[in-house]
Amino acid sequence: MADVPDHPKQPILGSLSARLLLLTLVFVMLGEILIYAPSVARFRKVYLEERIASAHLATLALEDIGARNVSPQMQQRLLKHTDTYNIVLRQPTRSIFVLGPGKLPTVDVTFDLREPVFFGWIIDAFEVILQPKNRVMRIIGASPKDAAVTVEVMIDEQPMRVAMLDFSWRILGLSIFISLIAGGLVYLSLQWLMVRPMRRITKSMEQFRADPENERADIVRSNRGDEIGIAERELRVLQREVRLAMRQRRRLAALGAAIAKINHDLRNSLTTAMLVSDRLTGSEDPVVKRLLPKLFNAIDKAVNLCSQTLNFARQGSPLLSPSCFPLRDLIEEVDSAVTSSDLGKNGTRWVNEVDRELLVEADREQLFRVLNNLARNSIQAGANTITVAVAPKPENAVCIKVQDDGPGLLDEAKENLFTPFAGSTKADGTGLGLVIARDVMRAHGGDLNILKTDETGTIFGIELPEKIKEGASLWY
Repeated sequence: MADVPDHPKQPILGSLSARLLLLTLVFVMLGEILIYAPSVARFRKVYLEERIASAHLATLALEDIGARNVSPQMQQRLLKHTDTYNIVLRQPTRSIFVLGPGKLPTVDVTFDLREPVFFGWIIDAFEVILQPKNRVMRIIGASPKDAAVTVEVMIDEQPMRVAMLDFSWRILGLSIFISLIAGGLVYLSLQWLMVRPMRRITKSMEQFRADPENERADIVRSNRGDEIGIAERELRVLQREVRLAMRQRRRLAALGAAIAKINHDLRNSLTTAMLVSDRLTGSEDPVVKRLLPKLFNAIDKAVNLCSQTLNFARQGSPLLSPSCFPLRDLIEEVDSAVTSSDLGKNGTRWVNEVDRELLVEADREQLFRVLNNLARNSIQAGANTITVAVAPKPENAVCIKVQDDGPGLLDEAKENLFTPFAGSTKADGTGLGLVIARDVMRAHGGDLNILKTDETGTIFGIELPEKIKEGASLWY
């Protein structure tokens, strides 16, 4: 039983929920900033328009009596009431001036409210906020009471800056409040909808890893129809299938051990039977002489079956000893080995199309075993010609193609081609040859597959990863 790993305690900001809360606050504040920029620009514009409107209202009484008939004290009260240094009212027929006592201050900046520049207003607003010094502004704008009247005033910038800062602090406080409320709601929602289910899934995975046989470790399936619900259901199915596979694997392991013992005892019995049958070779009985070859053949097949079964049961993942060698030479050795055997009497012709300069890095003996197995299967299937060629493949791979002109494989044979004890096309075969060959190629990082089989022949593909070195073409 595996121990459940002790996970270090996460810091507060390391949890998913805390990160989600922090990101929510950041994004809400970012949105508030995007809202604040045009808002503060609008606040400044309205402030200046109100100064224009107040100046016009303050000078309405002067339109009839004239500014010259107004005492300096009254003009001073008007300017103080409107917080201006002077007021100029320009009408289509005449202009009215309201001047303060003494010399007017120097104008630092002029703004014309009649110019509708949106981004300019935003830039000007931030310039006011970031400008700590007081400036004298000349403001020109159309009167809100009469579009034909133009009003021009001179005012200090500092009172407007104070009002804008006050507005900014109110916006900031409101933004923080909205961020906390929105972040809290999002946090609770995500905590309920995502974080808690993910913790439950993680806990189930840890318990299953610690004790796969414990069915109580299976996650409790919910009725959710979203991605979390699908993940929970798929995890539950996976846990059950893995548990079933583990139980079946243990049963197969026990069965394999029993079969291996039976095969070992059977092989010893067959060896004894072969020794006894050897004594019959000197018999002059014609019946014995006629049946003795069949007896020898049957015992040899039985011993071979037991040997292959024992080897398959004992053999794990093949241990490889890779080396660099010419592939064409190896194929010629396979040709010589098959030709010199009993199968060579069939007169099968070999066609070696592999480039003599091609080098491969692999376990030479194991690759010889794979090619020899494919060649023998082709000859036993009735092939007259076996062609070996190399075709490069994408994704850094190369394919050694072994093609014959035999009658092809039956549908039933194709389905069980790589299934132990079921993939043989011969009546006395075990079906282990191709299974072992595929295991060898997969241990190399490649594979063995059937590419085509029909009445014109069969093509097997031996796939190997590719590696190119300077001065040689090298696949392994």
